[in-house]
Amino acid sequence: MHTFFVAPTGFGVGLTSISLGLVGALERAGLKVGFFKPIAQPHQGDAGPERSSELIARTHGLNSPKPLGLAHVERILGDGQLDELLEEIISLYQQAAEGKDVVIVEGMVPTRQASYAARINFHLAKSLDADVILVSAPDQESLHELCDRVEIQAQLFGGPKDPKVLGVILNKVRHDAGMDAFVERLQEISPLFRRDDFRLLGCIPWEPELNAPRTRDIADLLGARILNAGDYEQRRMLKIVLCARAVANTVQLLTPGTLVVTPGDRDDIILAASLAAMNGVPLAGLLLCSDFSPDPRIIELCHTALQSGLPVMAVSTGSYDTATNLNRLNREIPVDDKERAEKVADFVANHINHDWLSTRCGTPRELRLSPPAFRYQLVQRAKAANKRIVLPEGNEPRTIQAAAICQARGIARCVLLAKPEEVYSVAKAQGIELPDDLEILDPDLIRERYVEPMVELRKGKGLNAPMASAQLEDTVVLGTMMLALDEVDGLVSGAVHTTANTIRPALQLIKTAPGYKLVSSVFFMLLPDQVVVYGDCAVNPDPSAPDLAEIALQSANSALAFGIPPRVAMLSYSTGDSGTGEEVEKVREATRLAKLADPALLVDGPLQYDAAAIESVGRQKAPNSPVAGRATVFIFPDLNTGNTTYKAVQRSADCISVGPMLQGLRKPVNDLSRGALVDDIVYTIALTAIQAANLPQ
Repeated sequence: MHTFFVAPTGFGVGLTSISLGLVGALERAGLKVGFFKPIAQPHQGDAGPERSSELIARTHGLNSPKPLGLAHVERILGDGQLDELLEEIISLYQQAAEGKDVVIVEGMVPTRQASYAARINFHLAKSLDADVILVSAPDQESLHELCDRVEIQAQLFGGPKDPKVLGVILNKVRHDAGMDAFVERLQEISPLFRRDDFRLLGCIPWEPELNAPRTRDIADLLGARILNAGDYEQRRMLKIVLCARAVANTVQLLTPGTLVVTPGDRDDIILAASLAAMNGVPLAGLLLCSDFSPDPRIIELCHTALQSGLPVMAVSTGSYDTATNLNRLNREIPVDDKERAEKVADFVANHINHDWLSTRCGTPRELRLSPPAFRYQLVQRAKAANKRIVLPEGNEPRTIQAAAICQARGIARCVLLAKPEEVYSVAKAQGIELPDDLEILDPDLIRERYVEPMVELRKGKGLNAPMASAQLEDTVVLGTMMLALDEVDGLVSGAVHTTANTIRPALQLIKTAPGYKLVSSVFFMLLPDQVVVYGDCAVNPDPSAPDLAEIALQSANSALAFGIPPRVAMLSYSTGDSGTGEEVEKVREATRLAKLADPALLVDGPLQYDAAAIESVGRQKAPNSPVAGRATVFIFPDLNTGNTTYKAVQRSADCISVGPMLQGLRKPVNDLSRGALVDDIVYTIALTAIQAANLPQ
């Protein structure tokens, strides 16, 4: 069991963000990670649970022991009972470490009230026999001052030569010349960063979006009156504009994520902000100050903007005091802002040397594909595949943003089917930065060249040129033809189309893969401790026993393709021979056919869900089963059961599901939920790219 003690070099280094990223980075390596914050340090206004522990719990699903209260710790220290305090902390640490491969322990942050933090951190690290990782941030100091501060803190833990002092993670780095130039400059300035035994374990760039509070957070912290809530739960403040100038000189400042601060009697600014909102610009909100109430007639004119989601708030302070209060706001991640915490965790994890850290931890007890590891491998394998994916819903805002992300990160080469001017208009309004190499194809300019090939493909069905031309008006059909002709490697649709709209052209033009008779689907369910596969939850309403066997084989192959060892449970309301009836017999026969088709596959059924998933129940109900209690692939007897179960698990367990991923087609086509988030679309594009890479050559 390994322990990393994370110690800050000062106040405001972003210690919680680094803890979030470290946990995520080590989970990606398949390690079972624990987290422990020994001593709570609540910020002013914090009334709920300790922030770091709660954010780790909500983001990574790790429940850690409750930290000791600061008053309790200071009372013990005041009585000179440091050893007793350390014993109490070690007892809690043992709870956090149980069953884990590695534990991240977050140290105290030095403040005016906790000037003793460095001394406590030293004793904690020694008592836990932990490797020490320092965390620092350049802030507004020079690089010489930063290096001196890091070296002083390293000396406090035994110096850079101490094998337990691993190195430092630098957070919130702003450097115009880029990260490589920044590291070279550090090495020029300080011999500390030229040593082999003291590593720069991470260099986290400053990213404004990760520090953007929700508009609701701004309202809460200012105690603002809500005149129109709008989308204030979702919108985020990237910058503040205090409007004292004329409207003509303000328009260029009305960009996505801007909080417009203006006195309540500036009707012109209120109208300008409302017009921007009506044109699709997602402003963070409109904050009216100086205790002036806006004219009701002006508010009535802005009705459409308010309905579009523009948040409007009011405070009684004047312009100057309001701006001052905004700049003094606590930018810590609120415990209920899971979206921001997850983005911070992923961003930090991407910039940490997790390969070296996981090697330092040694071989895990049991390698597992955790949700962070699955998402990370998904992106890495998609990058390696380098596939071209067509997106027929090319003017849909979420799709455009997902395509921009995939293109920028190298996840896939995306092709948007839409008029370029529509895409540029949406991107400008939504504040989406389109990569220069993002491909946009105007359907009207390319449609005719697919008429003849489509007629040839469907000649047995009596399709003629006018009929083909009419069908190609549908961009999903057009994109499917591009796939059929090998001009792209995969297709993703469904943000505004039904599943039938996505699958029907694929069945007509792509056909099923050799050896398969049907198309089915799987969801990758990202449970707190592992990723499992559910099938079929989206396509086949009432599969027969042969159909069910084929779905099991397809799903097992899909699991294997994505790094999940397939152990297939054929689900029913009965386990083994305990029940009878038509539905149970169907599952029993499907299990027999699946074993016959692939004797090496670990498959068993009928099994009840608890017997398949819970080890103790599996041992009791099916003691001789190779699958019971440890299933990774769950095959449901019908669509009603499968769809209901996946949605129940997804919502009740707050579990992310990736999919549906279609299987059984000759080439990859994947369907989206119409409520899909941008991240859902990104991961589906990655899935599609990996599927394309795994096709038989």
